[in-house]
Amino acid sequence: MATINQLSAVDSLSTSDNVPVYAASQGDARRFSLTTLVAFLSDAFTSLTASSYIKVSAVAVASLPSAATAGAGARAMVTDATASTFASTVAGGGAITVPVYSDGTNWKVG
Repeated sequence: MATINQLSAVDSLSTSDNVPVYAASQGDARRFSLTTLVAFLSDAFTSLTASSYIKVSAVAVASLPSAATAGAGARAMVTDATASTFASTVAGGGAITVPVYSDGTNWKVG
């Protein structure tokens, strides 16, 4: 069996690709798909707790995913809002940096 340093590097991944893992409870190496890894991480880490602060990179409004895709409660920071009125639907093209949140339909200032 090849050691990890002997394995070839890859530049792109597919959800059907497999990842090696040492299963301590079984005492041997196993493999799982990236799809399985994403499902595990989604279930195991459903919230984030920080003891200091969380910093997100600010982006242009046009770079945000749709509010529906992001889902209600998603948060971001934008650099080109036209207004800073709390809970107003954000529009790009301005010069105001504000935090925004998704209500599931629109990105709102706040």
